[in-house]
Amino acid sequence: MCEANAYLRKDGNDELFLEMVDRVVPGEEGLLLEDIFGRRKVIKAKIVELALVDHRIVLEKDEQN
Repeated sequence: MCEANAYLRKDGNDELFLEMVDRVVPGEEGLLLEDIFGRRKVIKAKIVELALVDHRIVLEKDEQN
């Protein structure tokens, strides 16, 4: 499988945000994350790390917005 889990980094700790992410689409409202079942979440955040071999996407909240 090619999907990854998305984590939100808070105070140096990574908290699971969405499992089995298939798509990440940047937009005006923030990042749209969609899992393999079609569930979607939008978050105003930036990608700080993509660890594709480990199937991890690490996000940090965008404090500017």
